[in-house]
Amino acid sequence: MIRALAVVVPARDEEELLPDCLTSLHRAVRHPRVRDLPSRVVVVADACRDATAAVARRHGAELLELAAGNVGLARAAGSRRALDVTLAARPGLSPDGVWLAHTDADSRVPADWLAHQLAFAACGWHAVVGTVRVVDWTVHPEGAATAFLRHYRQDPPAGGHRHVHGANLAVRADAYRAAGGFAPLPVGEDRTLVAALEAGGYRVKRTTGSPVTTSARCDPRARGGFGDFLRDLDALTAEPGPGRRT
Repeated sequence: MIRALAVVVPARDEEELLPDCLTSLHRAVRHPRVRDLPSRVVVVADACRDATAAVARRHGAELLELAAGNVGLARAAGSRRALDVTLAARPGLSPDGVWLAHTDADSRVPADWLAHQLAFAACGWHAVVGTVRVVDWTVHPEGAATAFLRHYRQDPPAGGHRHVHGANLAVRADAYRAAGGFAPLPVGEDRTLVAALEAGGYRVKRTTGSPVTTSARCDPRARGGFGDFLRDLDALTAEPGPGRRT
């Protein structure tokens, strides 16, 4: 039974988008099916050169500052801090009673995000892997949104999907620890964790419900991640200009 929850948000120079992320998280922890659980939001300001840390404090989040410049290390450090503080605050609480949710600083979660995850946790799922959506395509060429949806819906497995996003991922803390936690990778730390959970026999629920809205910006923080995927998509969908080979 889940008795406490924590949300970990890695952030690197996210002073502009972090406020909306934290506002959406505060709404999610106040959901009627969640608000009675002790909860915390931990922002990991990693190698930030802007006011990300000040924004996190101003919005009531717990802050951890790093200089790693590595999203895998940031997620791992944030998870470790969130779990240690949560267990210390509630004597007798064990890791199997703690739910660790993860999103990104450039994303906004729906109000029922945590409630949706905890419903699966109550049914015995050890982890929940969700989807993302993009609603603002103004900085991308015409056709990018259609191409994204075509790719995103390609060959879904029965009863789920094939994607893994750190922006929409949650795991019970005992399973997280047993799987080795987030690897110190600059990209792909989320997929690596989910693969380890599945290899270890843990129940991983892939759901399309309660998707997280994420940024479609063209200056991704993690090379090789979602932002670079969108840039590659732009290159495939951009209309040929004068002199451009097709």
